[in-house]
Formats: sequence, structure tokens, C-alpha cells
Amino acid sequence: MADAMSGYLVPIAIVAVAIVLVLGLVNMMRGGDMNTSQKLMRWRVILQFVAIVVIMATIWVMGQRP
Repeated sequence: MADAMSGYLVPIAIVAVAIVLVLGLVNMMRGGDMNTSQKLMRWRVILQFVAIVVIMATIWVMGQRP
């Protein structure tokens, strides 16, 4: 289980945060809608929380191995 988490879930979570971050930066550089910027910022914060939970769970599972 730890292999699947560290091999798939952690990279997916990190890539999701990076994608939303880049989308937000592109929107800001183009002078896009502020509501869109706020939505992307909220999604980034939520995804960062999820990524931290996944990373911490992976570390915990890896520590449970005999």
C-alpha cells in the first residue's frame, strides 16, 4: 500500500497543486477575471491540504512496515 501511495498518490497530488498554481499565475499575468483568480487560489489551498494529508499518510504507512 505504501508503494502505491508513494508511487502514484503523492505525485498526482503534487502535480494537481502545480497545475492549479500555474493556471492561477497565467490568469493573473493575462489580467484575467479576479473571481477566477480567487477560485483558483481556493482550489490551490484545498489541493495543498490534500497533498499534505496524502504525504503524511504515506509517511505513516511506511513507518508501519515490519
